[in-house]
Amino acid sequence: MKKILFVVMLVAVFSFAAMAQDAKVPSLVANHNGAAGVHGNGSVTWGLPSTPKAILFYGGDTNTSDPNEQGFANGNTLLVPTTTTYGSVTAPKSGKISTSAVFFNQSPTISSGTVFDPATGTYDVRTGISSGNGGTDQTHGSGPQTAVLTGRIPFGAFMEYTTTVSFARPLTAHDGTTYEINESPQCTNSANGNCSSLQYFFSNTTQQTNGVNANAQPSGALWFNSAFFGFTWVNWCDPSLGQNSSQCAWGSWGLLK
Repeated sequence: MKKILFVVMLVAVFSFAAMAQDAKVPSLVANHNGAAGVHGNGSVTWGLPSTPKAILFYGGDTNTSDPNEQGFANGNTLLVPTTTTYGSVTAPKSGKISTSAVFFNQSPTISSGTVFDPATGTYDVRTGISSGNGGTDQTHGSGPQTAVLTGRIPFGAFMEYTTTVSFARPLTAHDGTTYEINESPQCTNSANGNCSSLQYFFSNTTQQTNGVNANAQPSGALWFNSAFFGFTWVNWCDPSLGQNSSQCAWGSWGLLK
């Protein structure tokens, strides 16, 4: 049974309210075991992500004052294991391009202490994902992850980071091919109490503010895969996930040269 769709954020106590599941409710449902999505608003801070290399593609900043601000479960912690959201990007038809690293803008639900432990990110690159079908794996792996604060505070409660991991070898994107790409942070150290209490949420973008070649990201092409939540390769715009077309349109992520 699908465990949850969304989360109620009680900002005053920084906790999640437990509610019963109802797949027909288009807003906020949660339980204490974690949440597949979060929704809310807060203050706005704009700016391109801090990255170690030049940006090849960037979907744009999340808008923390937009009622369609959204966060999607993504990452691997002791609380919420191996849960992934994939962004999509289409290579230009005019020629092949090469990318060396992927970054996601995302927030842990705990704002103090060590929240990336180990400081390792995983990446997965696929093509041809469709409903119930994970497509073809092009490359996957892991490596040292950098995490830099963006200055934005999604939902008025969380600190957003740009988390970046390099591919083992540069990835060559072929003419006009659409790739589905994930970058996942980790908190799996049993000696770190935070790892049994937090999960990560990948930010959306509604206006593609500060985007770089943002039109390379198709609209409505974010994919969710999580055995923990009981979803197998579901588009975030699928009615079962309760998003509206603005919430599920684009992700705040990118690729580096």
